[in-house]
Amino acid sequence: MTLFLQIVQLIVAVILVAVVLLQSGKTAGLSGALGGGTETYFARNKGKTLEAKLARATKWVALVFVVITLVLNIVS
Repeated sequence: MTLFLQIVQLIVAVILVAVVLLQSGKTAGLSGALGGGTETYFARNKGKTLEAKLARATKWVALVFVVITLVLNIVS
């Protein structure tokens, strides 16, 4: 059982790293913080974009990773 959970955790960890690396940065540096960004209201609010889907996937994969880690900790 422990070996199976460790293998699943390894697979989930690789998926988590991949999903996080696929996301783009949320900030534009100092110019974006001071209002110098070139994004408009309509460019930011396009609906369910790939970024929104990746953010949702990151949340769920991270939750699964934490739950598996806690279960492994309790079992061992």
